[in-house]
Amino acid sequence: MGQRRVRLRIRGRVQGVFYRDSTRREARRLGLRGWVRNRNDGSVEAVAQGPPEQVAALIDWCHEGPALARVLEVGVTEEPGDTDEPEFVVRR
Repeated sequence: MGQRRVRLRIRGRVQGVFYRDSTRREARRLGLRGWVRNRNDGSVEAVAQGPPEQVAALIDWCHEGPALARVLEVGVTEEPGDTDEPEFVVRR
């Protein structure tokens, strides 16, 4: 089975609630590579790559996020190519 790469845009109350670090931990648990960062507009952006089932599991997780988050929307865009990250990291 091949790799799947997606770009996620998560909107809602997702900054200041440990969303990035929680996403990093969940993505690493799933064995994914990529990154997550805060955006100036208050959303969180992530790129995740790995086996399609694990990427789908992260997308599902992003709809809930950590306990203090209130996710309103998760946008998913399929992307070609390969991430530069050897593991899943938080970008500043």
